[in-house]
Amino acid sequence: MRLGMVIDLKRCVGCQACTVACKAENGTSPGIMYTKVLDQVSGTYPNVRKQFVPVLCNHCRNAPCERVCPTGATHKREDGIVLVDHDKCIGCRACYVACPYNNRIFLKRGKLKEGYYGKKMTPYERAKYPEHQDGIVEKCKFCSHRIDEGLTETSCVQTCPADARIFGNLDDPESKVSRLIRSRGGRQALCEDDTDPSVYYLD
Repeated sequence: MRLGMVIDLKRCVGCQACTVACKAENGTSPGIMYTKVLDQVSGTYPNVRKQFVPVLCNHCRNAPCERVCPTGATHKREDGIVLVDHDKCIGCRACYVACPYNNRIFLKRGKLKEGYYGKKMTPYERAKYPEHQDGIVEKCKFCSHRIDEGLTETSCVQTCPADARIFGNLDDPESKVSRLIRSRGGRQALCEDDTDPSVYYLD
C-alpha cells in the first residue's frame, strides 16, 4: 500500500483551513507550517485569474531527502510516508537543500521557548511542544499518527470545507484517489526531477 493525496485545484478556495488544521493537529510553533496555500495570479487586466495552490511534503517514492540524509533520520515507511526520526536528526539540513519542493523546515534553537503569546505558554502549547525538538528539521508527516490509530484521513483532508483534498491508497486502482488521477489526468509537481511524488494535482 502506498498512501497519497489528490488536490483538486478547481475546488480550493484558499481559505487556509488546512493550514490551521495542520497546526492544531501537530502543535507547531509560530511560523512553522507543514502545509500552506500559495496564491497564483495569471492573465492580464481585465482578464485576471487567481488560483490557490496547496503545498506540503510530497512523500516521494524516490525521495532525494532520504538519499542525502547522513544519519538515516529521514526514512520511508512501507506505506510510503516519509518521516524524520528526531533522535537521529543532527540538523545538518542536507535534506532541506535536497528537497526540490522546499517543504522542509529547520526548527531554530530556542524556537520552542516561546508560544504565540510570548513566554507564557498556553496549556495546549505545554502539551504539544514536547513532541518537537529544536535544532532539527521537521515536515508534514501525512498524519502518520492518525493512520496508526486507524483513522483514514489526515487532519487537512478532514477539515477542508470544499473537499479539495482527498487521501487514500495509490496502489488500489479502485480507490477514490486512483480513480480521480485516471479520470481527470492528475499530475505530479516537478515530475521531471524523477522523485515520483505521492501528491497529485487536478487542474
